[in-house]
Amino acid sequence: MKTITVRLPEQLVADIESESRVRRISKSDVVRERLQSAAPARNASGLVEAIADLIGAVDGLPPDLSARKKWHLKAAGYGKKRAR
Repeated sequence: MKTITVRLPEQLVADIESESRVRRISKSDVVRERLQSAAPARNASGLVEAIADLIGAVDGLPPDLSARKKWHLKAAGYGKKRAR
């Protein structure tokens, strides 16, 4: 198992410590359980469903924009200095 270090708000740390004491399990176990219970809400199909009404909502964009975004930005002059 890997170890990571994160900075959390004091209130969240207090909640985790309190739950750890009440349930008599380690803080790491509490954090792992919370992360695993939140993970299914972040799957790719759920994200697509959340923005489904926006897909294709902008007219006039090139059909290959996602595949050739750098080319289209360069062609539009993005990143070049403008005259004042």
